[in-house]
Amino acid sequence: MRERHALGAPADTTGPGSSGPGRVLVAVYGTFALAAGARAAVQIATRFAEAPVAYLLSALAAAVYVVATVGLARGPRGRRIALTAITVELVGVLVVGTLSLADRAAFPDETVWSAYGRGYYFVPLVLPVLGLLQLRRVRREPAQKSPPPKSPPKSPPPKSP
Repeated sequence: MRERHALGAPADTTGPGSSGPGRVLVAVYGTFALAAGARAAVQIATRFAEAPVAYLLSALAAAVYVVATVGLARGPRGRRIALTAITVELVGVLVVGTLSLADRAAFPDETVWSAYGRGYYFVPLVLPVLGLLQLRRVRREPAQKSPPPKSPPKSPPPKSP
């Protein structure tokens, strides 16, 4: 008899967000998506004219965190999405972090990625590295697949007279 699931099919448990460290990573990405999104929304709504580039970069960071969270949570189907988002995040942290230290006048207010995430205790710098390592670790682990179905036994050849 076929089982029915009220909430749909069971989740795939072989992806980057299915293990203990993977679940923590998804939770941290989700938290950063909320934090960066809320920060950007308040800054854009109340002080956009003061530092539009910085506030739009915070909004971009929030969007990247959302995409990375979804990609990590989707399992193997979201691996490419997560890899792309986390790579964009790492490049963003490095570029914005460097520019914010080299030209402070260009960033009159901090973004999530300013000074390599100093305002967030450098988590924005460490997070993409951990995300890429998690994606690499999960890819190397052999996926646990069910054994191939057995073919029916062959019938003996007909007897010749």
